[in-house]
Amino acid sequence: MIGILDGYVDEPSCLGVPPYISPYPRYIAGMLERLGIRWKYATVDEYRRNPEVLQKAKKVIVIAGIAVPGKYMGGRPLSLKELPSIYPEKGKILVGPITLEMKGEIEGYTSIRFPFEHELYRILGGEVRDFSRNFVNEFAVLGAKIVKEHPDFPNIICEIETYKGCYWKRCSFCIERIHRVSMRDPKAVVREIKALYTHGVRHFRLGNQTDFFTYMADFSREYPKPDPEFMRSFHRAIWRECPKIKTLHLDNVNPKTIAEYPEESREIIKTVVCYQTPGNIAAFGMESADERVIEKNNLLAHPEDVMFAIEMINRYGRYTGFNGLPYFLPGINFVFGLKGETKETFQRNYDFLMDILERGLLVRRVNLRQVKVFDFTPMAEIGEKKVRRHKRYFRLFKEKIRENFDRKMLEKILPKGRLIRDVRIEERHGRISFGRQLATYPILVGVVGSFERNTFVDARVVDYGRRSITAFPKIDINSASLYQLMHIPGIGERTASNIAAMRPFRSSDEIERTVGRERAKILRKYLIIPD
Repeated sequence: MIGILDGYVDEPSCLGVPPYISPYPRYIAGMLERLGIRWKYATVDEYRRNPEVLQKAKKVIVIAGIAVPGKYMGGRPLSLKELPSIYPEKGKILVGPITLEMKGEIEGYTSIRFPFEHELYRILGGEVRDFSRNFVNEFAVLGAKIVKEHPDFPNIICEIETYKGCYWKRCSFCIERIHRVSMRDPKAVVREIKALYTHGVRHFRLGNQTDFFTYMADFSREYPKPDPEFMRSFHRAIWRECPKIKTLHLDNVNPKTIAEYPEESREIIKTVVCYQTPGNIAAFGMESADERVIEKNNLLAHPEDVMFAIEMINRYGRYTGFNGLPYFLPGINFVFGLKGETKETFQRNYDFLMDILERGLLVRRVNLRQVKVFDFTPMAEIGEKKVRRHKRYFRLFKEKIRENFDRKMLEKILPKGRLIRDVRIEERHGRISFGRQLATYPILVGVVGSFERNTFVDARVVDYGRRSITAFPKIDINSASLYQLMHIPGIGERTASNIAAMRPFRSSDEIERTVGRERAKILRKYLIIPD
């Protein structure tokens, strides 16, 4: 038996930190199924709790690599420092983007340079004949059942690969240059989604590509031309096979594509709004609003391109869906520490974001990160020199954005009183439970009250953090705690105590006699009350 240890991945085009599961465990399980080899799957968090979880495995395949570091709630990714302690007595194969940052071999491991699929299959005893991304199609279906082994199943989001590679391949820092552009057959992608759906998955993200709008596009041009009709038929095929999907989102969209092909992009945006689910985000790799940085790092999109793309998506996607979130909004990724960066760069980026606010546009997420330098990229010339030199600027800039942009944008996107549906509780800290919707880049919600993990609640927005919200759960008035009652806007400690003392209520008339007509209206908004 071979063990599959999922140490989680986070790449520019792929996320596999819970509740996400990347395609890689599924591909590996499919290879082993195809070769008739028994396997067992575990996450690194399961291993930390119980190191015996894969003890019976003769060999362990370890998946890991955080190329674009972030803050994670659902799990703690496996680090380079941890690798030597993982089953030191066993033979291990190391795969994933972690191999790109290694300076040498790690004792006990056979490391396979990323991307790993073809070489791993050969090492396992298989014969490789197809060197395109269609190589993984059969494995994606055969390995789909691995999702049932995930500790969060069925509350997981399956990342679906449509293609690998970037047509630009010039950005100074990006690891996508290692992949040649190779599309997966759309029918195979739909078969994979159907296989996962059959095993009980209801949440999907069409990620793991650099620009979703250019899936099956015309790549004979300088900038690939999108195909709106293909996109429409592709989405219809997904829903035809999987009619009860709960989440269907995407990840990366290149704003340059929208700027170069506005008519085609407009039709695709309409398709996304129509066929994908609300709360969706197109992550724009803007990286910088400073033209000097754009030039020196061969970045693709200029500020005017990005602003045009933001306006285009707002035109169709800003309206609120059934789950309380706008249907489809842009997100913006900034990277700091790049070539040509100066103090002025931070101001230009700040001005760009303030311009978005002034125009009344909505942006769901602004991601600020410092560059992670890989040896095979042009950024290796200067390394992290700019990151270290501008550390103070970055810290002050981040503080300004969180205070002056993020909170104001949250208030626009989720005004007080908005009902947010299906918040999955993940952690509990005293009288506040923290959860998120199963979505792409979901908002952190602090739900007033104590709820068990994996409870799903509907809740109304009552307050804001910098990048999170506080919400009041839609629960029965007769079961709400005194602490919860006190946190309903407009209901003070005295009224909350009166409500608690007079329960149970059997009719709305009884409630009105206890608290008065105006407060009864407030309670109807936040609580489930008898007719």
